Amino acid sequence: MSLITLTTDFGHADWFVGTTKGVILSIAPETTIVDICHGCPGGDIRAAGFALAAAYKFFPENTIHMAVVDPGVGSGRAAIAVQTSKYIFVGPDNGVLSMALEQEKVQAVYKLENEKYFLLPVSATFHGRDVFAPVAAHLSKDHNCLTKLGPKQESYQKFVLPQPSQDGALLRGSVAYIDRFGNAITDISNESVGNTYQIVWCSKAAFPLKPYYQAMPPGHGVAVRGSSGFIEIAVNRGNASERYNLKVGDAVTVRKFETKTPQPVA
Repeated sequence: MSLITLTTDFGHADWFVGTTKGVILSIAPETTIVDICHGCPGGDIRAAGFALAAAYKFFPENTIHMAVVDPGVGSGRAAIAVQTSKYIFVGPDNGVLSMALEQEKVQAVYKLENEKYFLLPVSATFHGRDVFAPVAAHLSKDHNCLTKLGPKQESYQKFVLPQPSQDGALLRGSVAYIDRFGNAITDISNESVGNTYQIVWCSKAAFPLKPYYQAMPPGHGVAVRGSSGFIEIAVNRGNASERYNLKVGDAVTVRKFETKTPQPVA
């Protein structure tokens, strides 16, 4: 089975997603296409990179992951295909692939230059359709064409999240992503938070760390170990981002409370 995933900021109000899929299926009609996300904020490389990094590893080996959030489309930024030990990644070389690639064993990076694998003429505003979709489709038919796409390059542009730091009883990080439910997903991994860490501070509010959302009463703030692998801040039956004015980049502190039980946050 040939499988291509799509992560973009194209949304669903226009023809962009459908056209991209049409190009793929015209070249490789047997390919299965899976949408990871098309609701990333326009031009938000960090958000798209986080979404891809949270999802890509749940797909079978040899999946082709195509990510297009491309504010530099039509400029001199490179377009790349990256072979790792398990997957192929296709997208602009602007950092959108880097959070996923940092978790993989990168074997080779190829610059997309061979127009034989493009849809011509290439638009200056829609490389998702004219460059990345046809390249992904050709790769789904034959992974060996990877070496024909263009020259190798040594590395790729990296968008690296700030690394959480530890200061005694405190873990310091930040909000990395806001999902559609208003949950604020942090860059503090679940694994780094042991049983002695019991409370999360953000935006001048305190959130008890609980095993699930409904461990707090409706309308109350809570922190949980999220499915993305990171601590997230939520409101049971509510929107934490709106309630507490949480934004990407906001500082987050996870603190040990070994003797006190944190009180619910209203």
